Amino acid sequence: MKLWGGRFSKETDTLANDFQSSIHFDQRLYREDIRGSMAHAEMLAAQGVISQADKHAIQQGLAGILTDIEAGKVEFTPANEDIHMNIEALLTQRIGEAGKRLHTARSRNDQVALDFRMYVRKEIEAVIGRLLELEKALCGQARKHQGTVMPGYTHLQRAQPISFAQHLMAYAAQFARDVTRLEDCGKRLNECPLGSGALAGTTYSIDRFQTARALDFDRPCGNSLDGVSDRDYALELLSALSILMMHLSRFSEEVILWCSWEFKFVELDEAYSTGSSIMPQKKNPDMAELVRGKTGRVYGDLMGLLTVMKGLPLAYNKDMQEDKEPVFDALDTVELCLPVFTGMIATMRVLPENMRAAAGRGFINATDCADYLTKKGMPFRDAYTATGRLVAACSAQGKTLEELTLEELREVSDLFGEDVYEALKLENCMALRQSFGGPAEAETTRQIQETEAFIQARSQ
Repeated sequence: MKLWGGRFSKETDTLANDFQSSIHFDQRLYREDIRGSMAHAEMLAAQGVISQADKHAIQQGLAGILTDIEAGKVEFTPANEDIHMNIEALLTQRIGEAGKRLHTARSRNDQVALDFRMYVRKEIEAVIGRLLELEKALCGQARKHQGTVMPGYTHLQRAQPISFAQHLMAYAAQFARDVTRLEDCGKRLNECPLGSGALAGTTYSIDRFQTARALDFDRPCGNSLDGVSDRDYALELLSALSILMMHLSRFSEEVILWCSWEFKFVELDEAYSTGSSIMPQKKNPDMAELVRGKTGRVYGDLMGLLTVMKGLPLAYNKDMQEDKEPVFDALDTVELCLPVFTGMIATMRVLPENMRAAAGRGFINATDCADYLTKKGMPFRDAYTATGRLVAACSAQGKTLEELTLEELREVSDLFGEDVYEALKLENCMALRQSFGGPAEAETTRQIQETEAFIQARSQ
């Protein structure tokens, strides 16, 4: 008979039972379920709800079940529906009557809410750890390429000269925000739902603060209906993971472009590339393409759970069993993508000569030319127009701005002097961009150091 089967006189249909069983995916919550049950038993005994002898039997029994699960000696059954009932049934088989007392002053509703919060909290730390490894790889590559000039783009058109270090540190800034978003999610979810019962708490004299402390929560959830029905933390996690995957996808898109023959800014290590079954010359950026593709999967997980939750009245509804698979899938996907992406970035070979050659075409020093005239006294809007005329002339002649003679420059403005060539040199254009956050070496050094300090603060 089902643990909940007291008022039923008929067994659940086999197909119906399989349909509503969740053990095939929620069994990964076994550690959290056992830890939560141990804390619950400890509190029940401290409050005199169960005896000390029953508490010891329960805790020893649960410890044995944990050991056996991790040794692969436990086979869960769909007949017991979920991880919670599977473990309770095992416990009762092993220790008898004491096992039946564990569920006093508790419901599966607050039990599953507890397990899921604890699992999400743990996984947030794991994702943050992988993100920090990616940040280390970015800092390592950036330090080697602070003087590497490349074209910065807007609209995928060459725009202004930047360093490859600055480009990498732009992604480092995005991933740092991903870390802090995940940290914020962890802070908000750190309230303990245990003791909320099915929805209305319990008539037993329990101590919810004791179990919250024992399970490393900041406090109990303040409203028992909210405690069992809240899945904001899961949605917030999926949102943060979706944004993280969006960042990885944007970066992947650039890596894919950079290692094409049209760009050839980087070459991926063979350990992170694949070949073609028919074209022997191919070296494909499949890892970056897969990360880009898997982003849609994580987006789908977020939209799926948002849709599940949007019409549910308080408190618990069986629909909410659909909360775990999208979260598990998104976490598995992110934790699969991050180490592969990190290895790809850490081992890729940068081709500075190709970056510099690309920067030399496309008039990316045109703004610097206009700034030169402005600093000589010309209003910026007039300087902008004058530089535009020079760019048009260069385009017609197949020249760059630096290749124009001083006489040709002075046909547009007599403010041009010999010093214009130093102003138009791409390395100088980049080095003089010393404003906070810019590509000058002193600024990229600051960005790298701040990111390294960010990593260090979270690695202690």
